[in-house]
Amino acid sequence: MDGNTTLLTAVVLAFVIAFIFSMFGQGGGSVYSPLLILLGYSILLSTSTSLVLNLITSLSAGYIFYRRKMIDFKTSLIFAPGIAVGAFAGGALSQSVDSTALLWLFVIFLLGVGARMIYSYWERDRVEGKPPESFSAAMYALIAVVGLAVGVIAGLLGVGGGILIVPFMVYVCKYPTKLAAGSSHLIISISALAGILGHLTSHRLDLPLIVVTGIAVLLGGNLGARISMKFKPGMIKAGLGLIMWAFAAQLLVNLLG
Repeated sequence: MDGNTTLLTAVVLAFVIAFIFSMFGQGGGSVYSPLLILLGYSILLSTSTSLVLNLITSLSAGYIFYRRKMIDFKTSLIFAPGIAVGAFAGGALSQSVDSTALLWLFVIFLLGVGARMIYSYWERDRVEGKPPESFSAAMYALIAVVGLAVGVIAGLLGVGGGILIVPFMVYVCKYPTKLAAGSSHLIISISALAGILGHLTSHRLDLPLIVVTGIAVLLGGNLGARISMKFKPGMIKAGLGLIMWAFAAQLLVNLLG
């Protein structure tokens, strides 16, 4: 594909990704990065652009959740210090990490996340109550450690971290699913911003690419967040898991080829 066709393809797919992933409280960064890499963009450019797209998607979709009072600011901000430090460090270190090693990390990440999303198709509906009013000291420590680890992954791979944060909040912190999805947008925004700042310490961003794909994810993320309140997208999540496996397979072919 020539440059214009590649850019147009990136814009269309960015819109679709933002639309679908924002319905699950995620920024879509787990797909933005490998998508741009497979379209021919460099790894550093793909991961830094993905973080910006995550930030735009999360702010756009998060506003919808905020208006519906589905963001728990208190708990979200507990994640903030760890995930911000981790994402900044991951972004700053990304240039010094071997590109082949990063691609292998992408393959492993996509396989794991894809499996989690496919498994969700067979999960039974959970009986959900109110969110916890407080946490133990051990839980605060666990949140800090998880936030730091997710932040490093986010900064290195250009992912927002929502695809890891939401299950953690639901199954470990015992949060209602939609409140966790809404709160994750604030957490993703913090992670993405810190990761972007980390990347800026070592290289420049591609502003033209960010502008055109940013408009696409702004529209897609806003629309997806609105629709998320209207149906249970279990089958779509499983389909997305298969798509992630397909991306992982293509990256694996490139690595082995």
